[in-house]
Amino acid sequence: MKLIRNKWLLSLTAIGLVVLLAAFTFGRKDQAQYFTAKAQTGTINDVVQATGTINAVTTVQVGSQASGTISKLNADFNSRVKKGEVIALLDPSLFQGAVLQAEADLQNARAILASAQADLTKAEASAAQTKADYARNAALVKDGVVSAQQFDLAKASADSNNAAVAAAQAQVKQAAAQVNLKAAAVQVAKTNLDHTIIRSPIDGIVVARNVDVGQTVAASLQAPTLFNIAQDLTKMQVDTQTDESDVGNIKVGQETTFTVDAYPNQAFRGKVVQIRLNPTTVQNVVTYDTVIAFDNPQMKLFPGMTAYVSVPVATAQNVLEVPNTALRFKPDMKPEQLRAVYEKYGIHQLSSAAPSGSASASKAASGSSLNAAAHVPRHDVSVVWKLAGDKSLQPVLVRTGITDHTDTEVAQLLKGSLQPGDELITGAVSTTQKSGGLAPGMTRMR
Repeated sequence: MKLIRNKWLLSLTAIGLVVLLAAFTFGRKDQAQYFTAKAQTGTINDVVQATGTINAVTTVQVGSQASGTISKLNADFNSRVKKGEVIALLDPSLFQGAVLQAEADLQNARAILASAQADLTKAEASAAQTKADYARNAALVKDGVVSAQQFDLAKASADSNNAAVAAAQAQVKQAAAQVNLKAAAVQVAKTNLDHTIIRSPIDGIVVARNVDVGQTVAASLQAPTLFNIAQDLTKMQVDTQTDESDVGNIKVGQETTFTVDAYPNQAFRGKVVQIRLNPTTVQNVVTYDTVIAFDNPQMKLFPGMTAYVSVPVATAQNVLEVPNTALRFKPDMKPEQLRAVYEKYGIHQLSSAAPSGSASASKAASGSSLNAAAHVPRHDVSVVWKLAGDKSLQPVLVRTGITDHTDTEVAQLLKGSLQPGDELITGAVSTTQKSGGLAPGMTRMR
């Protein structure tokens, strides 16, 4: 009997504990825990950030107009070259042969011209003689000394020799034209021979060498690139791709800063010199090339480096600033509860125009912000929630200014009070547990 009584006591005790635990669990109120950040006074810098590539201001690709085998290289990577300096040579043997052949053809054409001129002189002499004979016969035929037959023969000879003179003159002109043609061929052959000597077109530094000795280059379709020469590496530029949403804030002449991976702790300064109007579209994203010039006197920066550019477009100093997470926070309230809180603190426009309490609806309208007739949403008006000393939530209507994408300037307090050091809610979690809900000790995000 004693054993049975003890079992009943243990059972009743366990049942009592379960009842107490259930009563405690289901009787708990919804306890919310808030994450806060303080409003503070500081400086806001609104900047446009972009990534670009460092390039020389002028880079010339040196190619070859002649095809052949590289026989000598006088320049290598990082070589400093002067304008007109020989930096490479092609094998000239074929081109030298072409020059000799063209010169021989020219000599042959000149000899033909000389022969044609001699024939012309001979034809002119014969024409002069027959012309004199014709003139004498014309005088004698009147006196009856020369027969008509002899006169006709003299006339035919004179006409024939005149035609021979005209033909000889044409031969001379043709031979002279051949001389000019062959002379031009000699000039072309010499020019091709000269193209086997590759010279630097500018003063600069060789940043790329694309050929080696013994390599054959073919210039039949397009000139192959042998060298890339940067004109001056002490003055360079950053070519950045700026998003179309940011390009309107950038102006020519603005000072910029940028960093590179080679010197992560050093900031370099430059200036916007050009915003090119040629857009680039990649997957429906439109960007514009913004050129930033900078001095590189120590030549620490090399072509091709990636630059992380910051272009300051606006600055606000000694202003009240709030974290952006506070601007995005929305309490977990029903629409009617949110409306009541807004009306309690005098934010009538939000309570009427945005009863749902959504984030987009928390943007107020109009310059006065409280004019009941103005219901056009403005993106520069928002509500932040202040955590009071009694743990209550107080909405504050503010007009926002510039942002650095972490904190935002409070340009104007429209309703409520906000001072540096006030706690602003940036997030909340709840420790409530209900039937079929979270296990003990777990939290529910709001």
